[in-house]
Amino acid sequence: MGDWAVQSGSGVRFEWGPAGASRLATEAACLVTVDVLSFTTAVSVAVDRGIRVLPFRWPGGLASEDERSGAAQAAAAYARQSGARLAAHRHAVTSDTPWSLSPAHLRAAPFVARLVLPSPNGAAIAAAAASGVRVIAACLRNLTAVGNWLTSRSYGTPEHPVVVIAAGERWPDGSLRPALEDLLGAGALISDLYAQGAGPLSTEAAAAKASYEGTADLAHAVATSASGRRLAAMGFVEDVAIATEEDASVLVPVRDGDGAFVAG
Repeated sequence: MGDWAVQSGSGVRFEWGPAGASRLATEAACLVTVDVLSFTTAVSVAVDRGIRVLPFRWPGGLASEDERSGAAQAAAAYARQSGARLAAHRHAVTSDTPWSLSPAHLRAAPFVARLVLPSPNGAAIAAAAASGVRVIAACLRNLTAVGNWLTSRSYGTPEHPVVVIAAGERWPDGSLRPALEDLLGAGALISDLYAQGAGPLSTEAAAAKASYEGTADLAHAVATSASGRRLAAMGFVEDVAIATEEDASVLVPVRDGDGAFVAG
């Protein structure tokens, strides 16, 4: 794969989705996944509570019932093998299984030491990075903490490049839907890294940074984005509010050798 695909020479790089993560991770010293609504926000909320989060890639788009059933069985088996509880779908939480991808659910649910959290986007990006690559879960709640963590460890140079991946969402046919909230979240982190001396930025990273810096009201943009409106219509407006708690957390979720996100 040529240098054009991996943005070689840049200290901070930007791409979309699991495919972008897989390509750019080949040269990354650290990969940051940004899935504001809601995987990385959910991870941030859980890690704030001391929960170890094990991401599990969930099928999206046009997955058949057989594929979803197979994924559910695999997720359950993974949770058993890992000594973890398994999060349910947002609409399928019960008193016995009160954890889900909803940050509001995770904030209210009883503490559990280990939690398998299925997701078709953010978790898929974590899975796309090789085990030797540092993987960070960033969202609007922990942007400054993540930026400080990265620069204090000398990430964000051409020798130790940071790859920032906006997760995006899925269209019904399974193709990637670039999501405004993830572009802005990634741009906010890139802006913070650049202000701390990281770089140079790839053209793609600079464009994401400009998108964030040109947005006057970040919380309003996220709430009125397609993803924000969809969650609100589903009855999860509190999830959108939690996702826009800018810099509410000082903890940085880092994937450890066990594959779990823990406080770095």
